[in-house]
Amino acid sequence: MTFAESLKKEIARIARKELRDEIAALRKSSQSYRSELAVLKKQSKAMQSQVNKLGRLLNSNASAKLSSKVSSLSADGNVKAKPGRKVVFTADRLKTQRAKLGFTQEQMGKLLEVSALSIWKWESGGAAPRASRVLEILRRLSLGKREALALLAAKAD
Repeated sequence: MTFAESLKKEIARIARKELRDEIAALRKSSQSYRSELAVLKKQSKAMQSQVNKLGRLLNSNASAKLSSKVSSLSADGNVKAKPGRKVVFTADRLKTQRAKLGFTQEQMGKLLEVSALSIWKWESGGAAPRASRVLEILRRLSLGKREALALLAAKAD
């Protein structure tokens, strides 16, 4: 082995030794970055699913509240609301009024100008009337039996 060859080997050995420490530090930092990235991805995924869940919940609650609540009825309406109170359309209220009047779902549908299926869905809680119709529906629900029968008879003509 010549002097030049041994010098080359020694230089290569020292270079590898120096690089080994630097590469180890880079590997260590790379590994820590990868684990941090995994944690951040997991958090991001959890937050996104939470946002989606809250969005669905908000949409369903907002549409249910919008369609089932009326801030207050106008002064010319038959249904009286105490100041500052909200009048709410409920399935139980519809069921009780229909029972008081002794109407079938078909008759109640004609009185409220909707289908019998809508009455069934409203009573079962599967749907709620549109917000634009709630005022009129509540007015008609406040009618007595004679007034309701007269209104039905007038509609039949």
